[in-house]
Amino acid sequence: MEIFGAWGLAGLFLAAFLASTILPLGSEPVFAALIAGGADFWACVTVATLGNTLGGMTCYGLGYAGSSERIEKWLKISPQRLARLHQRLPLRHPAWAFLSFLPVIGDPLAVLLGWQKIPFKATILWMTAGKLSRYLLLAAGVKQLFG
Repeated sequence: MEIFGAWGLAGLFLAAFLASTILPLGSEPVFAALIAGGADFWACVTVATLGNTLGGMTCYGLGYAGSSERIEKWLKISPQRLARLHQRLPLRHPAWAFLSFLPVIGDPLAVLLGWQKIPFKATILWMTAGKLSRYLLLAAGVKQLFG
């Protein structure tokens, strides 16, 4: 993660993008280090939100283009579990995309939203709102700790 931080805002964008795909990375250390180091608050929030949203929408796109078999493989779940998820989770509304910032479930949630063909425009708006909220809270916390 240090290399991302050394690249400044470009590194933050890349870390945020990759963290919101199915790769097991987190953008928080880079984000916090830049804010604590005096980088512009709003630039960091904007860049991280944009990168994380685009990464999340990449997962959405994979789900949109994917078949049930691919989704099962990508999410490492059985056909029965995928069918139960489809029946039990009311993912028919794009507001669920707000929660795509959550660790562990956020990326699979974005894939499932795409798989269920939830409308793109509304999904990206809700996803952006969730990710923006997360980075605003994180930035405020870092500012509170490090002044």
